[in-house]
Amino acid sequence: MDPVAVVNALNLTTPTGLLWARLAGCPVRSRGGYLEASGYRWRFPVAGAFTIGCVVISRSPLTDVVWEHEVSHMRQYAVLGPLFWPAYGVAAAWSWVRTGDWWSRNVFERRAGLRAGGYVERPLRRSGRPRRGGTGAGAAVA
Repeated sequence: MDPVAVVNALNLTTPTGLLWARLAGCPVRSRGGYLEASGYRWRFPVAGAFTIGCVVISRSPLTDVVWEHEVSHMRQYAVLGPLFWPAYGVAAAWSWVRTGDWWSRNVFERRAGLRAGGYVERPLRRSGRPRRGGTGAGAAVA
């Protein structure tokens, strides 16, 4: 058996994903040794697809590229278990502060492959403070 599947079953993230899918009324099927639940209609989270343990929950069936992106998240769950949720939240908040979106600087999305997940990388926001040694507006000039 796949070690990622075993670990995510033991850390209870996959059973949580199955419960979420069932409560949302999504049929679950096997795909590549993991589980896919499509037909998700709830408003949260606002995503075309998301992963809980070894369960990918999506609004519609996924392409192979997006599926592989979600499998990367399964490996992240295997490392962090339920701690994935607060860690992802912190990473998403950091990305929001730096770029104005939840994923561009989110370490979990970057390591899973931004483009594969359907994301477009946004540039870093300017902080509004002058850089040291610069002569731009607001910089001290001797």
